[in-house]
Amino acid sequence: MSKAIILVALCFLPALAMSGRPNKNPFVVRGRVYCDTCLAGFETSASTFIPGAVVRLECKDRRTMELTYTHEARTDSTGSYKILVSEDHEDQFCDTMLVSSSQLRCSNVSPAHDRARVTLTRFNGIASDERFANNLAFLRDAAAPGCADIMKQYQETED
Repeated sequence: MSKAIILVALCFLPALAMSGRPNKNPFVVRGRVYCDTCLAGFETSASTFIPGAVVRLECKDRRTMELTYTHEARTDSTGSYKILVSEDHEDQFCDTMLVSSSQLRCSNVSPAHDRARVTLTRFNGIASDERFANNLAFLRDAAAPGCADIMKQYQETED
């Protein structure tokens, strides 16, 4: 009987010890923020990436939707951001979302591109610690000059 207790303890104690410690290799959430200069609803050749935009990562409990984690980051000169996350968020929904733009003429949040879901767990078969969020977008207050020509490229033509 005592051997069985010792065997069970040896099996579960390492798992309990590991669950309370942060991961050695944090997750790296990467993404970019762009300005939809043509108000197209998607990236075009006229879209520009926004340096200095603020992005937030939020994780919520899957059942209660209670906020469990939040972290903000600012985009670099290429409009890219990187957020390090040391905890596993297995049973949570995690989203990157827009907070603010550094460009006054491009500061309206695009309703279709205001957030992107990321999976922050190691229990899903993804081998890498890097997670890539879809690009997030702000809308320009008015379409930039030359957008009509760009949008013509996307129109369907019938032959």
